[in-house]
Amino acid sequence: MSRIHLLSPRLANQIAAGEVVERPASVIKELLENSLDAGARRVDIEVEQAGVKLLRVRDDGSGIVEGDLPLALSRHATSKIQQLDDLERVNTLGFRGEALASVSSVSRLTLTSCAAGADQGWQVETEGRDMEPRLQPAAHPQGTTVEVRDLFFNTPARRKFLRTEKTEFSHLEEVVKRLALSRFDVAFSLRHNGRPVFNLRPAQTEQEARRRVATVCGPAFVEQSVTLDVERGGLRLWGWVGLPTFSRSQADLQYFFVNGRMIKDKLVAHAVRQAYRDVLFHGRHPTFVLFMELDPGVVDVNVHPTKHEVRFRDGRMVHDFLFSSLHRALADQRPGDTTQPEAPPAPATEPASGLQAGVFSGQTRMPLSEPAGQWQVPARPAPASIAADMAGYQALYGAKGDPAAPGNPSLPAADDREIPPLGYAIAQLHGVYILAENADGLVVIDMHAAHERITYERLKLAMAEEGLRSQPLLVPASLALSQREADCAEEHADWFQRLGFALQRMGPESMAIREIPALLRQADAEQLVRDVLADLLEYGTSDRIQAHQNELLSTMACHGSVRANRRLTHAEMNALMRDMEQTERSGQCNHGRPTWTSMSMTELDKLFLRGR
Repeated sequence: MSRIHLLSPRLANQIAAGEVVERPASVIKELLENSLDAGARRVDIEVEQAGVKLLRVRDDGSGIVEGDLPLALSRHATSKIQQLDDLERVNTLGFRGEALASVSSVSRLTLTSCAAGADQGWQVETEGRDMEPRLQPAAHPQGTTVEVRDLFFNTPARRKFLRTEKTEFSHLEEVVKRLALSRFDVAFSLRHNGRPVFNLRPAQTEQEARRRVATVCGPAFVEQSVTLDVERGGLRLWGWVGLPTFSRSQADLQYFFVNGRMIKDKLVAHAVRQAYRDVLFHGRHPTFVLFMELDPGVVDVNVHPTKHEVRFRDGRMVHDFLFSSLHRALADQRPGDTTQPEAPPAPATEPASGLQAGVFSGQTRMPLSEPAGQWQVPARPAPASIAADMAGYQALYGAKGDPAAPGNPSLPAADDREIPPLGYAIAQLHGVYILAENADGLVVIDMHAAHERITYERLKLAMAEEGLRSQPLLVPASLALSQREADCAEEHADWFQRLGFALQRMGPESMAIREIPALLRQADAEQLVRDVLADLLEYGTSDRIQAHQNELLSTMACHGSVRANRRLTHAEMNALMRDMEQTERSGQCNHGRPTWTSMSMTELDKLFLRGR
């Protein structure tokens, strides 16, 4: 091997560029973050050949003074931190001072800027083996323009890894979309090969923010989402979360921001997955645009070169806050709070994930100002046991397989009573669907799916009232673990006890399972404990035991619900709909399928060309 020597500045920067600059989208991310950190209120982006030939970003931020321009292209040169303590409370998108130096080492970069109050602007560019900057005066309004040409012209191996122009531009557009969602107060415009792609005005009101979200994510997302704003214990979560029935085949409509920074975090993904577990159709992915705000001192953003990942000081608290907030927001949606749910779309007909032209229609899901009215039946008290709950429902809807006596009561007059959200039953179709009439038009209900959700929620309530009963094992099960896992199990022994497990430490790397929940006596207790410990070590929390119990309760609810070809009386159908209006998550069955849909009179008129 050769003697130890210092790398040249250009080579060092090119090595650093391997971490920072993967494709044109990486460059646009760094440039836009610098513009936002400089206080820009408008950012204009011009791109040619998906950014390979040209990337130009102009902003109206604070600008850079003449003496700092050459430093701006040097490694580890930044205005955003001064000392180590500043890393404890980073409140800017960029802070390492590597971006411009790395970009300039693999492209032809020109930086032009005019600082606030300066008489004229200045321009700097680098060239030559040692990247010596050359400074000259230039006409420029307040702000900064960065022009990047011929990306990877001097590193052909890197250029070979670029995809087609269409693919590269889609990545670049996605970056712009993320930053446009993170800063509603900033205007963004994007042009590609001389063609305008979009022009987003600043959003100062909630309605304008909705319009921007609709433009970026599609109007269907805003129409099929729930607005969320929760604050607790120094944490705030707000934004839009898609209804379970508005799901995707890919996780391509998920935006999560921490203090304005777009992140993809395992802890966040786990909390969201748990919140949707009971209501999402299998194989589908939820949709959301969520913003979390917290003290910068309790989150570390300096854990990844691209800053896509963060580390929370109290990950368990953040996880529990996210889960509980989303879980409650989804559970509180009942008929009458929203328009009808939609069936999970087939992949071929999903809304486009790219930026969409046109004006947002403004149709949003707003909760009713009043409850469903006196037609809602009183809430049933929690039953004394799960068996009593099953018996109660069989008494209400009749024994399975025994047709109930037909009935045909007339509908109450609208003047006499307020019409409930799901209306009144008018017929039953093929023993499967209930047809009802509400104030807007026609409602169609899958009676088995709806009753299954109602029964399931009542069984969970009964389980919560009764608590978890433990069953001692005749022969304790021995469990070989790592010392770290055994320590974790011993630390959470009380928590396991509340969930029905009795664990005993037998040695440095062994535990004994002496009791298990009676409801899970057929489950693989050893594997379940291992999975729970893996979750505890990874996320600081686990709900696998509750998930297994809920799976069993879901199966019980499925078998205990009214079946197809059961003939219900009008009174029974109306009672089922009133229960739906009070039951959490009643828009989906236990498997995530929609339980009801509706068509307004306007939609029905269109089918028959009325009014034309």
